[in-house]
Amino acid sequence: MQVTVLGAGVTGITTAWYLRQAGHEVTVIDRQPAAGLETSFANGGQISVSHAEPWANPSAPLKVLKWLGQEDAPLLFRLRPDWRQWWWGLRFLRECTPARTRHNIRQIVNLGLYSRAQLQQLRVDARLQYDQLTRGILHFYTSEREFEAAQEPARVMRELGCELDMKTPDECVQIEPALAAARHKIVGGSMTPSDESGDAHRFTQQLAQRCAEAGVQFLYDTRIVGLDREGDALKAVRIASKEGIVSVHNADAFVLCMGSFSPAFAAELGIRLDIYPAKGYSVTLPVLDPTKAYSVSLTDDEYKLVFSRLGERLRIAGTAELNGHDHTLNLARCEAIVRRTRELFPEMTDGRDARFWTGLRPATPSNVPYIGRSKIQGLFLNTGHGTLGWTHAAGSGHAVADIVSGRVPQLDFAFTNPAPRSPRAVPAPARSAPLPR
Repeated sequence: MQVTVLGAGVTGITTAWYLRQAGHEVTVIDRQPAAGLETSFANGGQISVSHAEPWANPSAPLKVLKWLGQEDAPLLFRLRPDWRQWWWGLRFLRECTPARTRHNIRQIVNLGLYSRAQLQQLRVDARLQYDQLTRGILHFYTSEREFEAAQEPARVMRELGCELDMKTPDECVQIEPALAAARHKIVGGSMTPSDESGDAHRFTQQLAQRCAEAGVQFLYDTRIVGLDREGDALKAVRIASKEGIVSVHNADAFVLCMGSFSPAFAAELGIRLDIYPAKGYSVTLPVLDPTKAYSVSLTDDEYKLVFSRLGERLRIAGTAELNGHDHTLNLARCEAIVRRTRELFPEMTDGRDARFWTGLRPATPSNVPYIGRSKIQGLFLNTGHGTLGWTHAAGSGHAVADIVSGRVPQLDFAFTNPAPRSPRAVPAPARSAPLPR
């Protein structure tokens, strides 16, 4: 089939790769001049399968109320006269019950375990190097209350197959000696040795190059300006080049991977996607002294920050600000990240030469993405991954390629509009397109 992927972030590019490996003729359309230039550009870098508790959990409502109006809050609802934000917020509260939280953790963990395995194989098959580290992720706590509250989600995740071990403060420092200066703050932690980290932007650009070598066509600097629909089927999209030339692009199937812009596209086809932009921030710092810098990827529970080592760079990212499609870089939030970093690692950085970035994560209220068919024939969904786009990209790309190809994915997941499972429908391995050497 001729399949067009709408969006060239990490999710769109992995989708294109697996579709091409399945033997389809693939085109990728994106408004940017290259792959991975929006939300995939400078994220936290973690493949964090085992830290799968969603933002929406039983403790979230009180925290959100406490953080309202707090400029550097980890999760900030900047209330707007926007019914979409209010609707999303109501759905978020609905997901905060214990039963919904357990259900969502199961979906997130199952997808994450599958995705990490796919990523590890893809890394070998496509010969990718993206500053990846396979030293696990250490999640540390500086609040006794939060550490106690983490025990039950950790138990659930272990039951689902995650390798997750609780640690004492001294064990945390043994795992990452750079935390020694913060030892007096730490009350405990959890270690997930199978998790990874790496540069999502570098991965996306390298894989896009491998896709091109394998025959995928790319239409960069190209905007979608209209849809051609026949009844309940999407037949074509009208596109405009950088020069403003409008043309019609036809395909047998389209895969929507447009992140936080997906709802607007879907709405034109009568599809409602509960996705709202959650603006995240990151700071990238140079490694001044390798003996003082962390090398194990870390998660700071109190400030909801993640720390990754990307070669000679330190990436610190996190927080979520719900403020529509606003791209403004809020220096108060950036400086709060630097301040917390210096508090934890006083000898690692002086805060100079920091590069700040912000991007819009496509968040669903549950943290569970849309993967599968839409109600419109010919349109498939792979969007709404929120803070876990990098973690789930390979698995969701492989799964949606299976669905487009008429196969049943090898994944226990609540797919969107799944096809009836025939007793004869056995998942088949993808047919590989030749990979250039």
